[in-house]
Amino acid sequence: MPKYDYDLFVIGAGSGGVRAARLAALSGARVAVAEEDRVGGTCVIRGCVPKKFMVYASEVSHTLETARGYGWTVPEAAFDWPTFLNHKDVEIARLSGLYVANLTKAGADLVHSKARLVDAHTVKLDRDGATYTAEKILIATGGRPWMPSAEAVPGIEHAITSDEVFQLPELPKRVLVAGGGYIAVEFAGIFNGLGVETTLLYRGPNILRGFDEDVRAHVADEMEKRGVRIVVGAQHERIETTAEGLVHHLSNGMTLESDTAMFAVGRRPYTEGLGLEAAGVKTTDAGAIVVDDFSRSSVANIWAVGDVTDRINLTPVAIREGACFAETEFRGNPMNFDHRHVATAVFSQPPVGTVGLTEADARHAGHRVDVYRAVFRPMKLAFTGQQERCLFKLVVDAQDDRVLGVHIVGPEAGEMIQLAAVAVKAGLTKAQWDATCAVHPTLAEELVTIREKYVQPELGMAA
Repeated sequence: MPKYDYDLFVIGAGSGGVRAARLAALSGARVAVAEEDRVGGTCVIRGCVPKKFMVYASEVSHTLETARGYGWTVPEAAFDWPTFLNHKDVEIARLSGLYVANLTKAGADLVHSKARLVDAHTVKLDRDGATYTAEKILIATGGRPWMPSAEAVPGIEHAITSDEVFQLPELPKRVLVAGGGYIAVEFAGIFNGLGVETTLLYRGPNILRGFDEDVRAHVADEMEKRGVRIVVGAQHERIETTAEGLVHHLSNGMTLESDTAMFAVGRRPYTEGLGLEAAGVKTTDAGAIVVDDFSRSSVANIWAVGDVTDRINLTPVAIREGACFAETEFRGNPMNFDHRHVATAVFSQPPVGTVGLTEADARHAGHRVDVYRAVFRPMKLAFTGQQERCLFKLVVDAQDDRVLGVHIVGPEAGEMIQLAAVAVKAGLTKAQWDATCAVHPTLAEELVTIREKYVQPELGMAA
């Protein structure tokens, strides 16, 4: 008679939890997965996937503008929000169903309920109060949007988060997006592309904190060219409702008006009510589960992967962490995920792709760096009258010639950075990049044809 009901109990059926559960179950382990919402997690249900569909929809307006420059007579176009929502929801339901089917095929038991830890080996379901024991427990509950309190921002109850934006009953005529991270920047571009009068409000000096400074400045400039109003150095004091909509009273004395307010001012690990204290699982002040390099928590038989650990909050990272956990614990193949040189894309308009160190981080780490930088208009827009510019930037170690970081702003930046990440991860030198023959005519050829070191005008010296 087995000592425990299951070999593995997974709390959370997002990307990381599902990957770990499937691999463990396929190894022959007895696995259960508890999910309080729809299977697929943030990425599939209310994150990466539906957001990318919205990006695609919003980019059409820019494509139509470009088409006119190529001689196309474009009839008056109209966007129908309900039609888009319906198509999006059908596809999300299909993808969620695939996750369920894959878990079932692997032999895992799926329970639709919130699960809480009773102790280090026992979980209790909210649905019916049933308890189950497991030799190993994996927590993969992800994160949730964070909102200021009503005391901090009176009227905040009139605002929405990225969770609700995918189900807006109608597209607003005016929107204010609060925040300067990738979610806020992406949705500002989405709303603007769909014809909504858009304002992006951020309390810091410039958007996309943590990204390379040249990238931050370039994206902000390009977004404003496309019609997004960016207000920095201010935050909400209160939100007032009027017959015409919302009035935003800011800390700098400004007032802004909108029909909808979306707050994308941060996310927090979703650990509330999980019973972590009862099991002895340590968390950070922000609520993230503290784990080691193998995703093991402070309790020997409890692990955590994905956004709930607040390491690198990206879906592919959660998937790799989940896979490493399963390989280590159920397949006799110990491995941990290397969090260095993880590429990422911001599906802003224009999009960003980045991997490795920023120029500032490279200098702070003690590297003497050479910077290679190019700003130019993409060939596609050469005679369309549009003024969009691309940015390509390589940060190179001046001593050993290794490419430490690559930063791209422009069409298909996300596609290009995936392959650039292979080179950065491999530690290739600038000379090896230069020895690679260009594919012409493409945007990506700039990665292997930048030869001149960038000189900062204000310093009169190599960057």
